[in-house]
Amino acid sequence: MLKSILNTFANCFRVPELKSRIIFTLLLLAVCRLVALIPVPGLDGARLAQFFQENASRTGGLLGMYSMFTGGALQNCAIGALGIMPYISATIILQLLGAVIPQLSKMMREEGGRVKIIQYGRYLTVLLCLGQGFVMALGWENPQKLFGENFTGQLVLLDNIWWYRIQTTLLLTTGTVLLMWLGEQITDRGIGNGVSLVITIGIISRMPQAVMAAWLMFFPPQGAESQFNLFHFIALVLLLLAVVAAIVAVTQAQRKIPVQYAQRAVGRKVLSGGTSFLPLRVNYAGVMPIIFAQAILMFPGKILDTLSRITADSLSGLSKVLAAAAGALQPGTWTYVTVEGLMILFFAYFWVATQFNEVQIADDLKKYGGYIPGVRPGVATSDFLHRAMSRITFAGGIFLVIIAIIPTLMFNLAGVPFQVGQFFGGTSMLITVGVLLDTTRQMESHLLMRHYDGFLKKGRLRGRF
Repeated sequence: MLKSILNTFANCFRVPELKSRIIFTLLLLAVCRLVALIPVPGLDGARLAQFFQENASRTGGLLGMYSMFTGGALQNCAIGALGIMPYISATIILQLLGAVIPQLSKMMREEGGRVKIIQYGRYLTVLLCLGQGFVMALGWENPQKLFGENFTGQLVLLDNIWWYRIQTTLLLTTGTVLLMWLGEQITDRGIGNGVSLVITIGIISRMPQAVMAAWLMFFPPQGAESQFNLFHFIALVLLLLAVVAAIVAVTQAQRKIPVQYAQRAVGRKVLSGGTSFLPLRVNYAGVMPIIFAQAILMFPGKILDTLSRITADSLSGLSKVLAAAAGALQPGTWTYVTVEGLMILFFAYFWVATQFNEVQIADDLKKYGGYIPGVRPGVATSDFLHRAMSRITFAGGIFLVIIAIIPTLMFNLAGVPFQVGQFFGGTSMLITVGVLLDTTRQMESHLLMRHYDGFLKKGRLRGRF
């Protein structure tokens, strides 16, 4: 099996076009890593990186997760500290607006309109970067408020504070725009989805720190005692394999709705009928529900904590209630996990409701003479697809909830460091496995066109139909 996979990778470099695409992709991903390492002038990036390293077990909340998605750029005070997330946010905003604004929806279905939508996404990305960059510059000015009271010292080294703010905002915006451009170039001239690969390479870049943290779990420094043994190591390996296998299975899983096409005449031609199927993905929303839930839960705890401090002197009773609520909504608490799970389920259905148009699918089937056996065309087909999608979305949502809370459970119950736990589930694992599957499929398509075998027997990924 391993020999076959190695031979397949060797075959990738025997196809000239595929070889050039792979090398081009690797070179641009290397540039993305440089963007995450070059610090913003006037900031003490080494001081912040040292703080993250010393407090690795306590930076597993929002900032630790954000730093993971940026490939460590946040803790390095790098020009890529905003990462590619503003571009993804702009794309998601336009998609959601397209579900409620008819003009945008029509534009998305037209060839020339899709080009305009991409251009609008770029403009919106710049606006988001300017706002988020300025906020991040203010956060670096007051690191105690951003990273906690444990942080000592200052990050800003410049005396002219407004020059620092303008310079930092522009550099952070430029870094994200550069990452966006590199991602688009990878999609057009490389292999795989460029934006997804930019995120994935940032996640994978954190693996050496995770391996080191895992090593210290079982082999602590001299004089310290480890609470983990060989059985814990075996359990972690088995859990990792099980999570990866489950993500692959659910990502590939789909319900096939049979579709029968009747014989019909188009001009002088008579098109014969046939049988096909309509694939409904179990995890239709992908990783989006987790991202939405975690993005929204960023704010309530911070807002309640701020309000509790403001009302501490005048309304002590209300201040205690607000402080208790803020503590309950801190990442890692059972209240936070419960609310996060419910929000993931909600956004799984919300994403399907906005992106899956069963009415249009039913109309297209009727237009081209297709029908689902045993179901009348038109409204009955639309209702059938709605019920079927609702049921499988529930299963996909439950799966996302389980995957999302695995790192938190490992951190709270087993005491596993966050750097290690994040590779056993959550958003990072879903993105990494999904992107690698998609990239492997594209590589296989190039190989099969040149009559080479794919990564597995018969040139097909297991679980693919």
